[in-house]
Amino acid sequence: MFAAEARGLQALSATGAVRTPAVITPGSTDDQAFLVLEFLDLAPLDPQAGARLGTALALLHRTTGDFFGWSEDNVIGATPQNNAPHRSWPHFFGERRLQPQFQLALRNGMDKTLAAKGGAIIERVGGLFIDYQPVPSLLHGDLWSGNAGRSSDGTAVIFDPACYYGDRETDIAMAELFGGFPASFYAAYRSAWPLDPGYEMRKPLYNLYHILNHFNLFGGAYLGQAQRMIERLLAELRR
Repeated sequence: MFAAEARGLQALSATGAVRTPAVITPGSTDDQAFLVLEFLDLAPLDPQAGARLGTALALLHRTTGDFFGWSEDNVIGATPQNNAPHRSWPHFFGERRLQPQFQLALRNGMDKTLAAKGGAIIERVGGLFIDYQPVPSLLHGDLWSGNAGRSSDGTAVIFDPACYYGDRETDIAMAELFGGFPASFYAAYRSAWPLDPGYEMRKPLYNLYHILNHFNLFGGAYLGQAQRMIERLLAELRR
């Protein structure tokens, strides 16, 4: 987990688009593992740093790959994240993101009927991408406000990534899901690279992944939210 995080931080830093803590070294002993990073004295994003981060994130997303996925698997929270590459984004997101979460959710107590509705979303997910073909953008992958801050000189910093190449909208959708970013962040991103038509329709698909993951990690409080997202997506896909 730490080795993959270190390589993700190095990949983000190498773009020159965003500031991350420098990786000093990952390592392990007989029964412990660790990751040593540069210390940065961080504070929450203010409007100025939020705007800088929005612009920087749009620049980061301009770094693209030849496929959706990553060179290795990593984790989202404590959950393994399958990054086996694929050239089709709907296939990648359905099979590599949603399906493993639904399989975990069944083992964690999700009703089979609801899980079957999740399977129907995976089968039909291509219907949300008929007029939209995203490019494989380099993503932070776990972009909530707890993984961003500003340094003492006002520089925006991101950390704790779950990197892969995917639709840039997934980073924005997660940032909106849990909140905590200043409005200037979203405005600056959209000014640098406007979101494509249909984003509001795709956003619940992308955030369903994170809500399912939170259900699998933290329990039933997230189940109702997942169910509402599933019903909304199925209604959209049945049109």
